[in-house]
Amino acid sequence: PAWLPNGADLLQAWLGCNFLGAVFVPLNTDYKGSILEHALRECEASLMLLHPKLAERIPLVGNAVPRTLILCGSGKTEGDLLGAVKIESLPILAESVPAAASLGPWDLQMVIFTSGTTGPSKGVLCPYGHIYSTAMSTYGYLTESDTMLTELPMFHVGGSASIMAAFCCDSKLALFSGFSTRDYWNRIASVGATATSGLIGSMADFLAQAPPAPTDPDNTLRMVTLMLTEQAIRVSERFGFSYLSGFNMTELSGPLISEVDCRVAGSLGRPRSGCECRVVDDHDLPVGVDEIGELVVRSDYPWTFSSGYLNQPQVTAEAWRNGWFHTGDLVHKDKDGNYFFVDRKKDSIRRRGENVSSAEVEAEALAHPGVAEACAVAVPSELAEDEILLAYVSGGNDAPSPQALADFLIERMPHFMVPRYFRPMTSLPRTPTNKIRKVEIRSDGITADCWDREAAGIKLKRTRFTD
Repeated sequence: PAWLPNGADLLQAWLGCNFLGAVFVPLNTDYKGSILEHALRECEASLMLLHPKLAERIPLVGNAVPRTLILCGSGKTEGDLLGAVKIESLPILAESVPAAASLGPWDLQMVIFTSGTTGPSKGVLCPYGHIYSTAMSTYGYLTESDTMLTELPMFHVGGSASIMAAFCCDSKLALFSGFSTRDYWNRIASVGATATSGLIGSMADFLAQAPPAPTDPDNTLRMVTLMLTEQAIRVSERFGFSYLSGFNMTELSGPLISEVDCRVAGSLGRPRSGCECRVVDDHDLPVGVDEIGELVVRSDYPWTFSSGYLNQPQVTAEAWRNGWFHTGDLVHKDKDGNYFFVDRKKDSIRRRGENVSSAEVEAEALAHPGVAEACAVAVPSELAEDEILLAYVSGGNDAPSPQALADFLIERMPHFMVPRYFRPMTSLPRTPTNKIRKVEIRSDGITADCWDREAAGIKLKRTRFTD
């Protein structure tokens, strides 16, 4: 595993693993607690690279810690790790260079952890052909004269694929540790960026909030990958760049792609060459035009999608049943062949560009001794994507207030997983078979008895590193 922010060390770790034939596992730098412990146990690695700022979280993950820890980067070590090796930067191989591994598109290049739905996060197995196909289907417009600005993290496929595309297209690459609304246009100007790794989630909304200026179109951007909303279209017109949209998951390689500057707001695009897509019912039978069903996908070429989930053969078989990959997303297709997202069939939440497992949020809430029942659902955000609402029932003598429960979760979870809204209840609605009726809590939305963490002044941000 490599638990590092975007930067030279992480890039060298990736390329070094590839050269040696080892498997690269970039970990989310906001992981902590049981989520981090689960990922480390799944990897079963003997060596781990990590940033000194993250060291304080290591002693809290039990015996899942790899045997050898290498602290990469300058700065104070926040935790005491006996036996850890500390280096300022990864050494660059010079005279003594081992032979490069002989690899094919079917060989495993990396494992990217992505949100689970009814259980812990899954490690997605990504062969070389998969990452290459993702890169070229999403960013294949790059040329030798382009400069790719990558702000998406490399532990997400968008970050890794945009870097791979720059390599494959002989483009220049400018790598930053995270998106910044304040610095966005300064970064583009400083490196002459003509393309970016993408405006996902609420990024376009943040850019739209800046006061308009006559100089807005005076920038070097020519092409951006984004979510095709009305707001995003207005942002592209204001700042004078073209755009592409589409649909992708870590497991896939951009099966749906729009045409350049598509004006059909909400469209996910149409199936690209080499991919077949269907909208199906619960029995995997195709539904008609404008009817809602689950999006299923398959590729004409081997090794261009994920080869499964790490240590989870049953989950892999379920996702790939009947020869199609089941995305878990409900869509519909119009008469012109455009696909549109409707809802999630699987019980996951999309927040700040991250997939969040409601099951993992609930498990962390239930770890509090005063919580007897918990239910996490998505509710609308005033920006984009979702906010998280946690409904819970107290039990025992240690009943937490909403703020006390929020404080408890902040110490145990990545910032993007901590719910914004907390709703204490005397009981949760249940079906006749005693399952929690999430649809009822979701439809109730943000009720008067909900406590808003952000309104109380508790705003959380991602782990930040100096570029």
